[in-house]
Amino acid sequence: MKISGFSFVRNGIKLGYPVTESIRSILPICDEFVVSIGQSEDDTLEQIKSINDPKIKIIETKWDDKMFVRGAINAYQTNIALKECNGDWCFYVQADEVVHEKYLPIIKENCEKYLNINEVEGLLFDYKHFWGSFNKYHKTRNWYRAEVRIVRNHIGVESFQSAQGFRLDNRKLNVVKTDAEIFHYGWVRPPKTMTKKKIALDTLHHDKNWVKEHNPEPEKEFDYGSLKNCATYFDSHPEVMKEFVERTTPLIHIDPKSKEKHKHDKLWIRILSWLEKSILHYQIGEWKNYVLIKPKV
Repeated sequence: MKISGFSFVRNGIKLGYPVTESIRSILPICDEFVVSIGQSEDDTLEQIKSINDPKIKIIETKWDDKMFVRGAINAYQTNIALKECNGDWCFYVQADEVVHEKYLPIIKENCEKYLNINEVEGLLFDYKHFWGSFNKYHKTRNWYRAEVRIVRNHIGVESFQSAQGFRLDNRKLNVVKTDAEIFHYGWVRPPKTMTKKKIALDTLHHDKNWVKEHNPEPEKEFDYGSLKNCATYFDSHPEVMKEFVERTTPLIHIDPKSKEKHKHDKLWIRILSWLEKSILHYQIGEWKNYVLIKPKV
């Protein structure tokens, strides 16, 4: 059995992505790692080369701004890397997603378990979305709880829309759930870097007028809010993130008296989230980018 890791990135260092940490986090169980690197304004390419692992295959690309519509460029760049993967399974990590080393044996075991069960087209992971701090994460319903990050190779799977999930012949993949988790650090950055990252992300999904209207002060520090409605994380971060956390934490400033209200701070979101978790035990109208199955093993 062979596992191919794959990803894409552009301006990863400039925008505060833990991109080398992301790649290094799954390298131990990968036979190769294919990464599509867009022409950048920083040393993203050099940083990834500095990992200095023969498993890593780099594809240099130039992004077409005509594809900066609803995130289409993200799926396109993902597919560039995916098509170069040779493994039986393809393990996708975006540049702000990191896997804790404690999950690697579990992930590899699942890949072996379902290798010859063709009805399993992908593996599903839970998510922990950190927000404004490395010890605060989201617990409300407006953040996706799970996503497909390993797909079966050589059957025609492609990245979907803004590269959040995958499709096969325009349908959702049939997947099984792993007991592993993706740590998402997309919203933990110094405030000014967070603003730049948000603008860069908006640019991939909307036209210039929309971006300008919704980001009137491009030099302003991003306001994370007070974090009082986030859950506290007490466990360890992935070992590959140790230096990144130590370097980044002192640069993040949170105003506990901030009056900024993000969607997860809204009262109705918090009440409904509590109701679903404590009483209903399911999420009303949850968007699932997959079909969960129970194959006979």
